[in-house]
Amino acid sequence: MNAARPLLVLRPEPGAGVTVQRARAAGFDAHAYPLFMTTGLPWTGPEPHLVDAVMFTSANAARLSGEQLYLYRHLPAFAVGGATAQAVAEAGFASVTSGNDGVKSLLDTIAARGHDRVLHISGRDIRTFDPKGLRVVSACVYAAVEIGNAEDLLALLTPGMALLVHSPRAGERLEALVPVTRRSDLHVVAISEAALALCGTGWASVVAARSPRDDAMLALAAGLCK
Repeated sequence: MNAARPLLVLRPEPGAGVTVQRARAAGFDAHAYPLFMTTGLPWTGPEPHLVDAVMFTSANAARLSGEQLYLYRHLPAFAVGGATAQAVAEAGFASVTSGNDGVKSLLDTIAARGHDRVLHISGRDIRTFDPKGLRVVSACVYAAVEIGNAEDLLALLTPGMALLVHSPRAGERLEALVPVTRRSDLHVVAISEAALALCGTGWASVVAARSPRDDAMLALAAGLCK
């Protein structure tokens, strides 16, 4: 890149900082403006012998679940995305399978391994999904609390900037904070089609990554910001 392209990361910390570092290494003029702050919640799960696999759909679920998660570390774990898988491994799980094609594909993998009683460690705001015949019990271990405001966000936006949207809820909030009149020279790169669908209209361009990974999103941003 001849000139650093502007890019804004909207995900919560600590993930925001990681994404910013990756973006800067790729040549972007990257900054973070998290739209949420994550915080752990008290939770109870089923007796460990009542489940035969554990599923994680975000790294925050592994990071913020606390000591109670140790009860399930002997079970095989399944995670959406490499970052989530790494956080699950760091939480003490010895067997971690990573899938990069979303929850539906991960459920297929879980079923193919012969598991049918799944504990889903999740955040408070999760999107419903088809369990595909599996018995899935969810345990809410963290919440994403809204932070930031429209005035401060709008002050950061510059023509040609790419906005990275890492969740459906972030897309929903972005749509609410940025008026249509400010969108025509901004690009949106979403982590999934579900996240993209909630970003609204009027952007210079919108695209969803084929796999939920930073490198996939940054590759798309590099093309959109030319």
